[in-house]
Amino acid sequence: MAEAHSAVAFSFTVTHEGIDVNLNHDALKAVWRSGIHSWKKRFGRTKNKVKAGTYPGSPTSWLFVTVLVLALRLANVDPSFGMIGFIQATVPGLNTASETGGLYGSCLIFSTLLWIGIILFLKYMLKLLLMYHGWMYEVRGKTSIQTILWLGLIRLFGGRKPMLNSYQSSLPKLVLPSVEDTMSRYLLSIKPLVDDKKYNRMSALAEDFKNGLGKKLQRYLWLKSWWSTNYVTDWWEEYVYLRGRSPIMVNSNYYGVDAVLMHPSTIQAARAANVVYVMLQYRRDIDREELNPILLNKTVPLCSAQYERQFNTTRIPGVDSDKLVHYKDSKHVAVYYKGKFYKVYVHFKGRYLKPCELERSFQKILDDESEPVGGEEHIPALTGGNRVPWAKARTEFFSKGKNKASLDAVEKAAFFLTFDEEEQNFILGNQESFDKFAGCMLHGNGYNRWFDKSFNLVVCSNGRIGFCAEHSWADAPIMAHLWEYGVTDDHDILGYEDNGHTKGEPEMTPPNPIRLEWDLPEPCLEVIQNSLQVTKQLVNDVDLKLFMHDAFGKGLMKKCKTSPDAFIQMALQLAYYRNAGKFSLTYESSMTRLFREGRTETVRPCTIESCNFVKAMEDSNMTKEKKIELFRTATERHQMGYRDAMTGKGIDRHLFCLYVVSKYLEIEDPFLNEVLSEPWRLSTSQTPHQQTDKLDLINHPKRISGGGGFGPVADDGYGVSYIIAGEDVLFIHISSKKSCPTTDSTKFGEEVYRALSDIKNLILEK
Repeated sequence: MAEAHSAVAFSFTVTHEGIDVNLNHDALKAVWRSGIHSWKKRFGRTKNKVKAGTYPGSPTSWLFVTVLVLALRLANVDPSFGMIGFIQATVPGLNTASETGGLYGSCLIFSTLLWIGIILFLKYMLKLLLMYHGWMYEVRGKTSIQTILWLGLIRLFGGRKPMLNSYQSSLPKLVLPSVEDTMSRYLLSIKPLVDDKKYNRMSALAEDFKNGLGKKLQRYLWLKSWWSTNYVTDWWEEYVYLRGRSPIMVNSNYYGVDAVLMHPSTIQAARAANVVYVMLQYRRDIDREELNPILLNKTVPLCSAQYERQFNTTRIPGVDSDKLVHYKDSKHVAVYYKGKFYKVYVHFKGRYLKPCELERSFQKILDDESEPVGGEEHIPALTGGNRVPWAKARTEFFSKGKNKASLDAVEKAAFFLTFDEEEQNFILGNQESFDKFAGCMLHGNGYNRWFDKSFNLVVCSNGRIGFCAEHSWADAPIMAHLWEYGVTDDHDILGYEDNGHTKGEPEMTPPNPIRLEWDLPEPCLEVIQNSLQVTKQLVNDVDLKLFMHDAFGKGLMKKCKTSPDAFIQMALQLAYYRNAGKFSLTYESSMTRLFREGRTETVRPCTIESCNFVKAMEDSNMTKEKKIELFRTATERHQMGYRDAMTGKGIDRHLFCLYVVSKYLEIEDPFLNEVLSEPWRLSTSQTPHQQTDKLDLINHPKRISGGGGFGPVADDGYGVSYIIAGEDVLFIHISSKKSCPTTDSTKFGEEVYRALSDIKNLILEK
């Protein structure tokens, strides 16, 4: 099966007649094409940097300014108020040149300086405008004159036809809250969760911290916020993700599933070929910055920094800390099937392979009947187990020879593609089929995913697809953006023949897949087996449910005149209280991508107002009108908390950074230690949907996506992800641990259903 490609461009032999040199012209052509491809990418990146650097202006505007200045000067009009003459008289070379040469040279210098000044003015005006967030706090449907004027100025200074990174230099920095504001917000957030004695104790600790150590830590943090692009992101990536020593499978990685009602092809190789091709075109758009940036309300840009590492990226294990490695380019994908690894070229002879050509390559893998070498099939378990054994094994057993070459092929791949041997499907009315699909994408069998790659594309034997993504390089909205392209262009742009195969005819014979080779000594096999036991234990302990809630969706929630997200969060609070008999500290993720290099902030949905509403729902003596009033108050408070988190007024990232500074200074603080150790027993997140115009659910309702989810954050808690997939459908992913006697994902799901129904009946029934 495996075929070696020619590794040299020429060979020679020494004879009594001299040296006989034989050139391999095909190899030389390949070297030439590779060089041309590389230089084209370099030139393209340089050109894009120039374009992004001059946005909201453009490089061509320099020519306009230069011609205008020169024309005015030749017409005896001095637009520089004497600056041109000063430049001509003082700049060496110009002051000794001819009159005409000196004039032209000084006009060129002045117009260039003027153009740079205009560009900087536009950039900083745009940055100043983007610092305004008042529009987020206005009641829907009522826009103030201030916001109307702001929108007009945004459109005036915002430029035209932006590229992916055009707005990056104009995005404001994440604001640093004051310690006093954060202490106040924190104490308010724990008020409904603790008794008076603990609240008073925490209040005293917070007061001591605010007046003492907090001031010192804040000064360091202020310096970091001034010096760095974002005072949170690098520490968040390092300490929350890369320094974690526990398995990233289930605990950190997240997943996404196929469109539920669409199954365009049941042929595994064909579905893989189309989706891989779409993803590679998407990668090309990122490289060329032709991917449109996400604009809120088609006006306000979100940070695009996270897209850079979506492809050609892997997480490298370390003893103390992992690191992310991103490669500028990759012409292959790594493939895993039946315990064997392959390197498949997707770019050959100067172009990407067509879907029909990729299908042939993938089919050769599916037809390969060779057996994996001893221990080969379980190698990926290393990436799913504890990080320290993997780091040591990587150094000891994978740093030389064929193991290093094969590992390089995996880690330097554009992404990791897994062909699963089992079928997965969404059978309406069959809950087990939904649960199995979700579990397949979260963890597989514990050893058929390369959990360190930026993402794994999973293709099941019946053509169903999904993904498993590593979390440190970016957050879920970035993968959701790619997924919208994948599940729509696969069907709409490329399509399939009636027999399920890809369309078109191959224009060339694609290169054969290269079987990767491994040499695994007994000590290495022992480490692999230990990691395998860890991953199997994690897989067996996950209680994961994927519910398709089709009783109602966004349409009904809008009739209730409230935010769909707030509606669901109140239902989750009610469900948890009924399930656990108490309230819990609740985590909801929100983005901070209104700021440069922003990632996430925590919304704390369990508030005084939400608790009052939940208690009212359980009080049979409470009137319906009062319950509705408390619901409105709770949802408005939740929306305010969400807006605060998005606009840099959150609690948890500030506290996290203060804690990191205290560790650098080797100072222990009882307040920070207690705050950072509080468990999130209810961790929630909304999967973004319809970020682009790809998912037109009005005209194409079958494109409804099942979204994705993640594992439980606390051993005795729930991980809940939900996607508001349409006017009439919600998908809810619930995870917990089977080993915990107090959690049950099925029962909690039933409570969520009941809570959603109760709130609907409360608001809408006469």
